[in-house]
Amino acid sequence: MPAPPPPPDPEFVLRGTQSAVHALHFCTGAQGQGQPLLLSGAQSGLVHIWSLQTRRAVATLDGHGGQCVTWLQTLPPGHQLLSQGRDLRLCVWELEEGRNAVVDSVRLESVGFCRSTILAGNPQRWTLALPGQGSNEVQILEMPSKTSVCILKPEADAKPGMPMCLQLWQADSSPRPLLLAGYEDGSVALWDISQRKVCSRLTCHPEPVMGLDFDSQQARGVSGSAEKALAVWSVDERQALQMCRTQQITNPGIADVKIRPDRKILATAGWDHRIRVFRWSTMKPLAVLNFHSATVHCVAFADNGLLAAGSGDQRISVWSLYSRM
Repeated sequence: MPAPPPPPDPEFVLRGTQSAVHALHFCTGAQGQGQPLLLSGAQSGLVHIWSLQTRRAVATLDGHGGQCVTWLQTLPPGHQLLSQGRDLRLCVWELEEGRNAVVDSVRLESVGFCRSTILAGNPQRWTLALPGQGSNEVQILEMPSKTSVCILKPEADAKPGMPMCLQLWQADSSPRPLLLAGYEDGSVALWDISQRKVCSRLTCHPEPVMGLDFDSQQARGVSGSAEKALAVWSVDERQALQMCRTQQITNPGIADVKIRPDRKILATAGWDHRIRVFRWSTMKPLAVLNFHSATVHCVAFADNGLLAAGSGDQRISVWSLYSRM
C-alpha cells in the first residue's frame, strides 16, 4: 500500500504578536469589508485584528493593562468585539467604521482560566455566562444591561471544583438556554439556566477539562483535558449526558478543541506543540500538523473552513484542510 501523503504545510503564518497567542476568533466584521478577519489575543494583553488578504495586522487593541487575553468573540453582525483578560475585565469594543474603542466592560470575579461564553441572537439583547465570585460558581448576565439572571452553584454534595470551560447553547425545539460546563474534577455538567439546576453530570476525564465544543444539531460534544484522550459525549432527549467514546492520542495535554462549522472535522490544540485533526462523525484521526515549537494554546475555524492555531512560539499558523469533505 502506498504511504499516506505527508501533512500539508500552513497556507501562511502570521508573525508580529511578539507574545504568546492565547485566543483566536474569525469574524466577517466591520473592518473586513466582507472578507473574514482573524482576531488574536496575546499574553501581552494586546488584541490584533489581522487581514487575511494582506496577512498583516490592520489594528491593535490595548484594553487589558498588559494582562493575558484569554477569550475573544464578536456579536452578530460583527461590529462589536468581546475580549476577556487576566486583568479581571471583559471589554466590549466598538469596531464599526474603523473605531477601536472600549464602549463597555464587565468586572470578572474569578482569576481562573475559564473563558466566558455568549448566546446572541442580536446585539440588543444577549446572554453572557462567566466564572462567578465563588470558586465553583458560574454567573449568568443579560447583556448589555448587565442584569443578573442567576448564579449557578453545584449541588451541596457535588464537589466539581472550578469551572474550566463554558458553552451556552439552545436546542432548536426549546426556548430555554442551556449551559455546558467543564470542571476541575474532569466532569461535564449540563445546566438548565431557567430552572437553575443541573440536568445531568458526567465524569469524562480524570483531570480538569481544558476545552470543550458542542454540536447542537447532533446533540454531541467533545472535551479534552491534561490526559492522553478526548471524550465524546451526547445529550439525549431527556437532557441526560451519555458517554459515547474516548479517543486516545499520543501525548498528554489538550489546551483547546473546536468543531468546524460544517461539522465535518474537529481540531485540537496540543501541549506537545501539535494540532490534531479528526473526522467528527467517527473520530478517525486525519492529520497531525507539526509546525509550532511551543504549546498550541488555541484553535479556531472560519466559516469558509480555514483553521488557525495560536502558540506560545508567538506565531499563528493558518491552514486549509479537507475543504471538500
